[in-house]
Amino acid sequence: MSDLTYTTSEMMTVAAARMLPDRAVCFVGIGLPSTAANLARLTHAPELVLIYESGPIGAKPVVLPLSIGDGDLAETADTVVSTSEIFRYWLQGERIDIGFLSAAQIDRFGNLNTTVIGDYRHPRTRLPGAGGAPEIAGSAREVFILLKQSRRAFVEKLDFVTSVGFGNGGEARARLGLSGRGPVAVITDLCIMEPETTTNELIVMRLHQGVTREQVQAATGWPVRFATTVGATDPPSEHELAALRDLQRRTALAHGTQSERQ
Repeated sequence: MSDLTYTTSEMMTVAAARMLPDRAVCFVGIGLPSTAANLARLTHAPELVLIYESGPIGAKPVVLPLSIGDGDLAETADTVVSTSEIFRYWLQGERIDIGFLSAAQIDRFGNLNTTVIGDYRHPRTRLPGAGGAPEIAGSAREVFILLKQSRRAFVEKLDFVTSVGFGNGGEARARLGLSGRGPVAVITDLCIMEPETTTNELIVMRLHQGVTREQVQAATGWPVRFATTVGATDPPSEHELAALRDLQRRTALAHGTQSERQ
């Protein structure tokens, strides 16, 4: 076991980055997915092709973007096309290998909420909204979801279904005619979940170092299930941590903010 000191957020980001293969075409959301995708590009996947909703293809930002409209994305991209081309030609044309998303809420079948918390007409919190997430969730060949695990985020029932994962489970996604495979992995600060083959319910496949089953259940709003054999996530390497921390340091300096490291 590594004797390096790292946070649960760093473990989550590193675990997510590892899942992105080199040369894959990845449609990236802002926030945690962007951090993990850029870490992958800086470590084991230098030819990972990052696509953002605003039109950059092959973006290689030096620091993490503040939004999809961040000029650094366009300036470092191989090319920039219209948003309509990104969605119509690349995404709906099934040319995106991986859609990388986050959310405010997720349920046991990988459906996502980024719209409201509470009743839609009288919400407690209004969230950023759908953006391109429904199309990414529906049309990318595979979808990775990255978010911190808590009962507020991993809920029995979503307050609003913004993006469809596997609907109510089983063959529901196929009946909806969605072309992509849907969520193939949910990476959290505690574990990695994957859909069960028959039911498409998310089950725990790997626990991060030092995390117990009881911790995962306590942070999940439904009776979580575990694979017959649960693996253990390798801790971050010195190289991975150094690359992540340097990326966050550069970002903090560029944007005049505190480091995102927690």
